[in-house]
Amino acid sequence: MSSFSDYTENLTLNFLFTANSATRPTAWYVALFTGAPSDPGGGTELSGNSYARVSTTFTVSGTSPTTATNAAAAEFATATGSNWGTITHLALFDASTSGNMLAWAPLTTSKVIDVGDVLRIPAGDLDITLT
Repeated sequence: MSSFSDYTENLTLNFLFTANSATRPTAWYVALFTGAPSDPGGGTELSGNSYARVSTTFTVSGTSPTTATNAAAAEFATATGSNWGTITHLALFDASTSGNMLAWAPLTTSKVIDVGDVLRIPAGDLDITLT
């Protein structure tokens, strides 16, 4: 992931540097985008044609850098109806719909998803690194 969202940055700073309550996410969902999101949110998330965010879990390991990585493969449903288009970015949310964007990044290589295609992110291929 290349960037934490503004929501995550605020959550982190409140947790670390104030006595304010900060409720951490308890679920994580991978979302696909054809238009770039940014720290405040936005972007063009896919919709329709059997698209839905996919839940994932993470393991955290290492030091300098410490990396969170997806513990299991994240597999999206088969694209139906019409093509999903060119996936350029992904983001993590704390809900299967709506919710708060936690982090986002461009894909290393954009991926065209046509009718009948299935997008899979193998275990260990979705990394969030803090250095």
